[in-house]
Amino acid sequence: MKKTLLLFITILTVLKINAQTSVFNNLLQKNVDKNGVVDYQLLKQDITQFNRYISYLEKTSPNKYWSTNKQKAFWINVYNAYTIKIILDNYPLKSITVIKKEGKTAWKIPFVKVGGKTYTLDYIEHEILFKNFFDPRIHVGVNCASKSCPKLANIAFTENNIDAELTKLMNDFVNDTSKNKISEKKIQVSEIFNWFNVHFTKNGSVIDFLNTYSETKINPNAEITYLKYNWTLNGK
Repeated sequence: MKKTLLLFITILTVLKINAQTSVFNNLLQKNVDKNGVVDYQLLKQDITQFNRYISYLEKTSPNKYWSTNKQKAFWINVYNAYTIKIILDNYPLKSITVIKKEGKTAWKIPFVKVGGKTYTLDYIEHEILFKNFFDPRIHVGVNCASKSCPKLANIAFTENNIDAELTKLMNDFVNDTSKNKISEKKIQVSEIFNWFNVHFTKNGSVIDFLNTYSETKINPNAEITYLKYNWTLNGK
């Protein structure tokens, strides 16, 4: 009887998660184009649906029965949803960097509510995602709402799609000539590869990592410089 009840509760939980993730997915499909450009003005018209998803996050947190991919997908969706929320709460604005509260930047303001607890975006990224699910591709999963960021995926992440989607996003990012300029002997790449160098060099050099995704084969001794980061809002 107890096993049957537990199975029933588990099924209901999965159905609820899938339903709420679909809400977020539909919002992204409608308001984010294939290049990751967000129509924040249009999204504000869907604020009731968006707040429905935020309300779900406030009451939900992963449990030990969730797979690694499900947990990773959940927390990346959390990060992106709350990044969108802080933009909408302060819209219109030219850059996420202008958002400040008591001297704290958007990434250090404790406003992310999940499962009855409150977090910062920085904590979600570094203390939950990278500490528990180390994967350099997380950098293209989470989005900082700026033009130099890897593009915001216009789908919600799920247990089933996250691995393929992170690989696709990393491929797109590395080969996006507006974000990285790659040739055989010289590369100018995103500051992300500099700021988070330790994440990309765990199994080799930055060039080794880039060569996993780059359409142009980079010489191991190629000259590396980093492009200035554009913090302009990733909106229309």
